[in-house]
Amino acid sequence: MENFKFNKTQINGLYIIEPKVFNDTRGYFMEAYNKEHFKKAGLNMNFVQDNESRSSKGVLRGLHFQKKHSQGKLVRVIKGKVFDVAVDLRVASESYGKYESVILSEENKKQFYIPEGFAHGFLVLSDEAIFNYKCTDFYYPKYESGVKWNDADINVEWPLDQIKNIILSEKDKKHPNLKELDLSEFPQFNVCEREGNQ
Repeated sequence: MENFKFNKTQINGLYIIEPKVFNDTRGYFMEAYNKEHFKKAGLNMNFVQDNESRSSKGVLRGLHFQKKHSQGKLVRVIKGKVFDVAVDLRVASESYGKYESVILSEENKKQFYIPEGFAHGFLVLSDEAIFNYKCTDFYYPKYESGVKWNDADINVEWPLDQIKNIILSEKDKKHPNLKELDLSEFPQFNVCEREGNQ
């Protein structure tokens, strides 16, 4: 685990991960992921899909999740800076409806591991951002869902003082509030702790 620092957050299962960066006159080198190191830290997930997005300043994507085939995500920014958020949707969790946030940037090279059972979103703070994430399940459009980004019950403290205009997709404008969601029929949202998220 010497190439990674695994920082537990106040919400069980969420980790802020700091890779060790080797700098010299040529630039830098780092491991972005190492299955054995993650497994030793208790993060024994299996990634099946990698995604990448490019967004301009003020773009807010989220808060997204899949009702079935819930995805665990290891996210990072390779260009620019974002404010990243994960909201606990695990119905039986003590932290249900609570969130954790972190600044991810090309400078700090931090990563955020968000397990299954969470909603995820981010706000772009730089002129543009390239966002990369590894997923533990595939994307299924028919199961995609979300929670309203400014739900008063979740009360995410988005750094809006840095943003003139928030840019939302039409889908993201229509997400319900947390209290309007019924996730009880979906098994992945009724489990608090899973293997690898202790």
